[in-house]
Amino acid sequence: MEVSSFSTVPRYCNSRSSVPESSRFRGFKVHLLDQSLVPLHLSIRKRKTTPRFLISCSQKKDVTVVDGSCMDEIYDKLAERLVPTAAAMFSPNLKRLVGLAGPPGAGKSTLANEVVRRVNKLWPQKASSFDAEVKPPDVAIVLPMDGFHLYRSQLDAMEDPKEAHARRGAPWTFDPALLLNCLKKLKNEGSVYVPSFDHGVGDPVEDDIFVSLQHKVVIVEGNYILLEEGSWKDISDMFDEKWFIDVNLDTAMQRVENRHISTGKPPDVAKWRVDYNDRPNAELIIKSKTNADLLIRSINI
Repeated sequence: MEVSSFSTVPRYCNSRSSVPESSRFRGFKVHLLDQSLVPLHLSIRKRKTTPRFLISCSQKKDVTVVDGSCMDEIYDKLAERLVPTAAAMFSPNLKRLVGLAGPPGAGKSTLANEVVRRVNKLWPQKASSFDAEVKPPDVAIVLPMDGFHLYRSQLDAMEDPKEAHARRGAPWTFDPALLLNCLKKLKNEGSVYVPSFDHGVGDPVEDDIFVSLQHKVVIVEGNYILLEEGSWKDISDMFDEKWFIDVNLDTAMQRVENRHISTGKPPDVAKWRVDYNDRPNAELIIKSKTNADLLIRSINI
């Protein structure tokens, strides 16, 4: 059976699931309640025997699923999805903010950079005002969450520094408030300097990435940006589109283990690191998949 590259799956929410359901009515759930629980002004009176009802919406939201025969095909589809939206934005302050989440090893950085490269390549086809001899400016950029790691000195100052360093990469080893402030400034002013992360040093680099007025598409990629807790919830609410890379957990963890080994960690240390830190983090991240508008099927090719 051929699977459509862009398809939708339904998602439901019901804030009154604990109340016994009696019937359904045009997309709404209708619950019978004890009469003493309903204020008089909410009563529905047709006859003296008419029961009182509470109607709560059971909302249905479609989630777009993107897949293909290979990842290059998926990168192309995602870029083609973004370009028309970016081309329609004439105000210099307007940005299309895309939040891209997924567990470690999902390929977030690769996907973000490949999509951005393709958007920038496609852009001149939509912006016909550019002279053929003039290279148009880039309109898409990646804003990685890695730059918002806490500094090693901040981990050293924690109650249990050893545990803090061992769990580096967990949500509490980042500075979500700083990321939120950067996104707010970007939305309000149209440009912002954000930190990058120096993996050689192991610390952020202040003001190393500049998102300018010319950028129309900003892909913010990171593990926790779709979480619904604390400042992470406020970050999630900033995005115009929420993407999640759907990947097999064991496949992702094997990639992470291989990555640890490639950076010089002995195999046993790499495996311990995955089991102690990366897998628990990934299990938390996968729960945020339900907040995505678009699921991207990871293909291991």
